[in-house]
Amino acid sequence: MNLIEDTTIVCPFCGESFAIEVDTEEGSYTTIEDCAVCCRPLALTIRCHPGEVETIDVEPG
Repeated sequence: MNLIEDTTIVCPFCGESFAIEVDTEEGSYTTIEDCAVCCRPLALTIRCHPGEVETIDVEPG
């Protein structure tokens, strides 16, 4: 089972989509990532269980 999942999110600042890696082994968690396009901080709330991403909420961080 692959515990690292590639997932695409959309930046609320610039509207561009980009891929992130989600470690599903951690279960649900919150983290801060920078947008790969405009470099602004994003607050990610990730809901997952091992091997599967359920939802990702993306808000300005």
